[in-house]
Amino acid sequence: MRICRFERSGTTEAGFYADDAVIPFAAAAEAAGADAPIGHDLISLLPGGAQRDVVVRLQAAFEGLPENRRAAALVPIGDVALRVPVPTPSKLMLLAGNYSKHVAESGGQVEVRENTFPYVFMKPPLTTLTHPGDPIRIPAVSPDHVDWEIELGVIIGRECKDVSEADALHYVAGYTVVNDISDRKYRPNPGRVQRPRDAFFDWMHGKWHDTFCPMGPCVLPADELADPQTLPLKLTVSGSVEQDASTAEMDFPVAAVVSFISQWVTLHPGDVISTGTPDGVGSAKGKFLKPGDVVEASIGGIGVLRNPVQ
Repeated sequence: MRICRFERSGTTEAGFYADDAVIPFAAAAEAAGADAPIGHDLISLLPGGAQRDVVVRLQAAFEGLPENRRAAALVPIGDVALRVPVPTPSKLMLLAGNYSKHVAESGGQVEVRENTFPYVFMKPPLTTLTHPGDPIRIPAVSPDHVDWEIELGVIIGRECKDVSEADALHYVAGYTVVNDISDRKYRPNPGRVQRPRDAFFDWMHGKWHDTFCPMGPCVLPADELADPQTLPLKLTVSGSVEQDASTAEMDFPVAAVVSFISQWVTLHPGDVISTGTPDGVGSAKGKFLKPGDVVEASIGGIGVLRNPVQ
């Protein structure tokens, strides 16, 4: 079962996620007569975490209950505020150009995997990570070209260094939904004297605005997904389908990405890697986010990440 963090009555809790409801671990344990895990640190509750066995036993006991007893433990999703699954990752790393169709629609040169490598950049977690349901804020400094990018988020569960592609998935704790919001035409100081690397830093700075990395609404534990390259991706803006693809289309699959990064960066539990976006971004269509829009990024088997735009 998927798990999530949520807040109610000023207290942060953890529980199972069921799309239109949450099941607090404490309520599930009381209903099933089982032990409940302690706290709301999802890393400890996912594969590789110290309390994973407790969660697995609770899940089995709860699923074995009659439907009416399970239903009594549900809390409607409208009665809680979903929180980012990992609020303070030591690293929030994202990929650029990991789907060939997106590279092509952006005017880039498509290469076969053997001739290239993953492009990795970072976002500041404290100011970009945004809870499900919280607004994506259009920056006043550059309001006209803010774009969407649905991505599969990979959460690391064990310290990971120099791992092979064959072993890499053993270090993954779970999967979530990420929306890599991007300002396509941020140009600090428009009257500047052009320098050779201005275009690169314009691109990079356009990734870093506050609220530009919604994540959630939950985590699918890695031990419940044999192959992360089988997931459908869909993003809508105010009901209009903009992206519709599959993780099968990645140029570098999850295992290759984790292995590649681990060759030069030690990954720690709770680190998040967002694996790139497929085609269908707004900049390829001349469409951009505006106040009043609602963005829904959904990944089959995980859930729907909804955020309004302000």
